[in-house]
Amino acid sequence: MPDDVSGIVSKRSSMTLFSDNTCHYSHRVRLVLAEKGVTVELVESENGAVSPELSELNPYSSMPTLVDRELVLYESKVMMEYLDERFPHPPLLPVYPVARAESRLFVYRIERDWATLVDAIQSSRSDNVVTKSSKELKESLMAVAPIFAEKPFFMSEEFSLVDCCVAPILWRLPALGVDIRVSKQSKPLFDYMERLFQREAFQESLTIQEREMRP
Repeated sequence: MPDDVSGIVSKRSSMTLFSDNTCHYSHRVRLVLAEKGVTVELVESENGAVSPELSELNPYSSMPTLVDRELVLYESKVMMEYLDERFPHPPLLPVYPVARAESRLFVYRIERDWATLVDAIQSSRSDNVVTKSSKELKESLMAVAPIFAEKPFFMSEEFSLVDCCVAPILWRLPALGVDIRVSKQSKPLFDYMERLFQREAFQESLTIQEREMRP
């Protein structure tokens, strides 16, 4: 690690999260921290503004970025698993290897199938791309809605890192222009959202800007 970066890290005696206050990737890490009850110094950025400190710590100047003493992490999935191992209670990944692998695969599919569509809706300058992505996200969520009737959480009896990835996306649906109405097909999805959003940790994880995303 270069000396200048080491100097920056050493100035922070507590764990620090550089977080974009509207980004769903930052939100998922804040949610894990809240579920674990970890006290963290939160450095919030508005509209993706990058501080000089973050630029020196992270070669990609991206958020979220987690600093824990000399360790600097700048990929949300790596952060989430690190936090789950560093603070093992409550566990957010299954104990057994097969179940852990399945959870990681669910996270991978959420990234490929849903997170990329959210990113396209939020960042594309093309109305056609935004409209197409919104339609695909709605149709994909409606297609999987019935599975939420089987178990209280995403393919699991216990809240997990998978839910930490899904919850920020579902919370943003109104702000993304994805209008899912309550129906027989969608009711399990709405029930799942209610279970997630009522969790104390989820409410603690929300920024002021995120609270304004839903009526």
